[in-house]
Amino acid sequence: MEWEDDAFVLSARAHGETGAIVDLLTEEHGRFVAHVAGGASRRMKPFLQAGARVKAGYRARISEQLGSAILEPVGEGPSALFDDPMALAGLAAAAAVAAGALPEREPHPGAYYAFESLSNAFGLPDIWPAIFVRFEAGLLQELGFGLDLSRCASTGVTDDLVWVSPRTGRAVSRAAGEPYADRLMALPGFLLGSQGGLRDGDIRAGFDLTGHFLEQNVFGPLNRPLPPARIWLLERLADAGRL
Repeated sequence: MEWEDDAFVLSARAHGETGAIVDLLTEEHGRFVAHVAGGASRRMKPFLQAGARVKAGYRARISEQLGSAILEPVGEGPSALFDDPMALAGLAAAAAVAAGALPEREPHPGAYYAFESLSNAFGLPDIWPAIFVRFEAGLLQELGFGLDLSRCASTGVTDDLVWVSPRTGRAVSRAAGEPYADRLMALPGFLLGSQGGLRDGDIRAGFDLTGHFLEQNVFGPLNRPLPPARIWLLERLADAGRL
C-alpha cells in the first residue's frame, strides 16, 4: 500500500528513541496513523505539532499493518500563531476533536476541507470561535449526524428558528418551541447563514450545541469523553470573556 497526499498533523507521540507515531488527517485517504522515522529529532518536532500542514508519503507492506510515512512541511503551520496562545489552544482542540471523532482509514474529504478552513481562520480572532463551531457541525454532517436547521421540526416554517431539539438535532421555531423552551437548546443565528451575525451568548450556545451532539452521537457510543483540549479551550474562552 502506497500513496502521497496533503495532510494535517493531528497528534504525534514519541516511539522508541528517535521515531514518532503520527496521526494524520489527509485530504483523500482520511485519518491515518503512521510511524515517522526521526520524528523525535529537533529538526522534525516543529512540524509535528498539532495542526501542522504537511505533504505525506505513506508506505506499508500490507494494508492492515502500521505503515511508515515521510513528511515534508508546508507553510508556517502552528508557528504562525505563537503570539496568540488562544488561537494555538483552538488549533490543538480542533485537532483533538478530529482525531477522536473520525474513524481511521475512511475517506472524509469534507472533514479535511473544514479543518483547512478553520486553520486559515485562526488569524481572525473575532470570528474563529464561530468558525470552530461550524467546523464541529461539519464533522457531525460528515459522520452522518448533521443538524437539520432548514425548517421547524414541528410546523415546517423556515422563519424565526431559535431552538434545536436535543434529541433529534432538528430546528424549532420560536412560536412552536415556546411551551418547551426549558427542554430545547438555543440555536445561534450564525449557524443559519453568514448573515446571522453574532450576538452575546451565541458562541457559548454554539459550542453547547455541537458538543452535545458530538457527545451523544460520536464520542459517547465509543465510550470516550469529549477531548480535554476542547474543554480547556472553552475554559480559556470563558476566562477571556469570549463566550
